[in-house]
Amino acid sequence: MLDIKIIRAEADKVNELLKRRNPELSIDEVLNIDEKRREAQTKADELRSHRKNLSKEIGIAIKEGKDTSEIQAHVKSMGDEISALEEKERELNEAQQKLLLSIPNTPDETTPVGESEDDNVVVEKVGEPTKFNFEPKAHWDLATELDLVDFDRGVKLSKTRFYIYKNKGARLERALIRFFLDVHTQKHGYTEYLPPLLVNSRTMTGTGQLPKFAEDMFKCEGEDLYLIPTAEVPVTNIYANEILKEEDLPICSTAYTPCFRREAGSAGKDTRGLIRVHQFNKVELVKLCTPEQSVEEHEKLTRDAQEILELLELPYRKVALCTADIGFSAKKCYDLEVWMPSYNNYREISSCSNMGDFQARRANIRYKNTKTGKNEFVHTMNGSGIAVGRTFAAILENFQDENGSVHIPKVLQEYTGFDIIE
Repeated sequence: MLDIKIIRAEADKVNELLKRRNPELSIDEVLNIDEKRREAQTKADELRSHRKNLSKEIGIAIKEGKDTSEIQAHVKSMGDEISALEEKERELNEAQQKLLLSIPNTPDETTPVGESEDDNVVVEKVGEPTKFNFEPKAHWDLATELDLVDFDRGVKLSKTRFYIYKNKGARLERALIRFFLDVHTQKHGYTEYLPPLLVNSRTMTGTGQLPKFAEDMFKCEGEDLYLIPTAEVPVTNIYANEILKEEDLPICSTAYTPCFRREAGSAGKDTRGLIRVHQFNKVELVKLCTPEQSVEEHEKLTRDAQEILELLELPYRKVALCTADIGFSAKKCYDLEVWMPSYNNYREISSCSNMGDFQARRANIRYKNTKTGKNEFVHTMNGSGIAVGRTFAAILENFQDENGSVHIPKVLQEYTGFDIIE
């Protein structure tokens, strides 16, 4: 959530940054409501002060034996007016908060300005796209032929975009999860969590999924519980409504969870395979830090995700997302895109986003600044470290042989217990 104080003080700058995302975005209505709310508050304060003075006069008049009925009637009418102003102030405050919750984060000054994903900027390429001297197969065909994934029975059990891992496919998925967690905890120093998969609306609001993206969530009927779309949601909110010690920052957390998304806006996109599904596994990286640590920690988090791809020897590129393509809560974002031969292109496998204090303000996560003694909002950031199903698909496609078998990357073999699927 944006800081109302900054909106008041730097309205033109905030509007300019928001319009880099979308020309239709504006904080003008927020300011309009804020002006009316402050007017009501000021008038109520003035009336309360006047009523207090009149109450003193009534006390003096009573001691002097004077008739106070008229002045008491006036004080009563002032009380009614104050109550009406307080109600108006409350309604305007709710309207302002509701509006603020629907406005995205302002992009960082270093985020490339663009109108669509076509304006994203490739920052780095690692490895060359895999070349074959035969016609490579798509991962969904390899997964079916090698009896690794049962797409049809997944649909039977649930609906489209659900699937079942089996045999060496299930073992490979499990091996990837263990490998990711081991690297991030043992080498990169993250603390591992295993959080709830169902969270309440307050938690969803804290990280920005609600109210904006309610249609993308799976909600439990009759209960204030949602299936998480990513471990970012529960792990970031672990410290909601808490004041942290500055010396404990940065806090680096990682978690494996299944993730659930309705993909409401993706009809017709990636209908085959493991790229866009309703349930998928992911290892998430989350950091909380001071504003001064923010830029460096975001780069480190992105680098930690990159290392996974390099250890797996998968070709990929790092892309700086433009203002039109960054997520709702993000001020800056790098996408890591792995090479997928079936698409003859790169596909996103991790988004590493810096949220600034946007999420912390919503979730009320603060730290005590040792220099000023004041409680200030932390900066939050997160990224996939990495998406397991998409890694599974990338391995099948990039490590396939002409005979239809798939080699396992060397670094994974101690986790799978086998070096080839044939």
